[in-house]
Amino acid sequence: MTAPDHGGSRRLHLALEADGHGAHPAAGALASEPPVSARAVRSTVAAAETGGFALVTFADEPLPPGGGGWRVEAGTRAAFVSTLTDRIGLAPTLHVTVTEPFHLATQLAALDHASRGRAAWVVGAANSADAHATVGAAPLDAGALRREVADVIGTARALWDSWEDDAVIKDVATGRFLDWRKVHHVDVEAARFTVKGPLITPRPPQGQVVVLAADELGAGGLADIALVARPDTAGVAAAAAAARAAGAPLVFAEVEVLLDTDLPAAERLARLEESATWQPTGRLRHVGPASGLTALLRELAADVDGVRLHPAELGADLPVLTGQVLPALAAGGTHQPPRPGATLRDTLGLPRPANRFALAATTTS
Repeated sequence: MTAPDHGGSRRLHLALEADGHGAHPAAGALASEPPVSARAVRSTVAAAETGGFALVTFADEPLPPGGGGWRVEAGTRAAFVSTLTDRIGLAPTLHVTVTEPFHLATQLAALDHASRGRAAWVVGAANSADAHATVGAAPLDAGALRREVADVIGTARALWDSWEDDAVIKDVATGRFLDWRKVHHVDVEAARFTVKGPLITPRPPQGQVVVLAADELGAGGLADIALVARPDTAGVAAAAAAARAAGAPLVFAEVEVLLDTDLPAAERLARLEESATWQPTGRLRHVGPASGLTALLRELAADVDGVRLHPAELGADLPVLTGQVLPALAAGGTHQPPRPGATLRDTLGLPRPANRFALAATTTS
């Protein structure tokens, strides 16, 4: 992977948050279709892939959306579009606090197989009393939450390595499907769970699914991508430097956008605010023309490896992103769309990790 060049602009990887109708709480107020219908999910991801995004993320929560209703679980949405796409990464949010680690690791490994190496995982850490009540547990203090995040990520990574790459042999002559010597036990006793491996799924095509985690979760080098949310560019730069020092290979900034369409962005925002207030979230926020966002992203490229964009209204903002912002970045050399058939690690410039058990056998032989 190319080392960051903090002296000037460089290439940015671009991710899109594709959950719901958009980041603004009033987005979709007049929509006639549920935001997570099969047609809506397929259409959004297809537009993002055609437009050149490196990956899409799917937010999720343990509880139903506010105001009632329903939503399809993020991992299921990602699996649905896995065979309908060929280059874009797919990153569902799965929560370490309310998801059994063995099942989590299995679901993500299966997604990597279904997508031929394009799976990622946004580490969720829902910690409210209501979220924990869904599994009969209580909220964690800050230290315990960080331990849980590290324990679950570490366990998932060990399970993904429990099958060596050449464990499946399909030897017709001997009737053997796999070489048992290359499938390894993974026994974990963590503070809040125990796991006995190996995984029931062969090693993911990427070796390890790409892991994204917010920097405040303290995952450090356990994550492949640190997500940093700060309200200004100086804060993003400082947080990015700290995340790199903590061991994160890549850093993505979180940016909310509301763009000029047939209406000026300020007018669009005023109309949305009549229904609900878009409270500050701690992320950078751009409200204005596509050219202003393009300039902001070029500025951020000096300090981060990528940006995850959160459109205020997916239906209105995504066409502007794919029709104006991404082409302008590509023309200036700041962005390059993924190529068909590439794994997500290929797209991001992340090496495919060696299997820990195969590596240990090599070093001791």
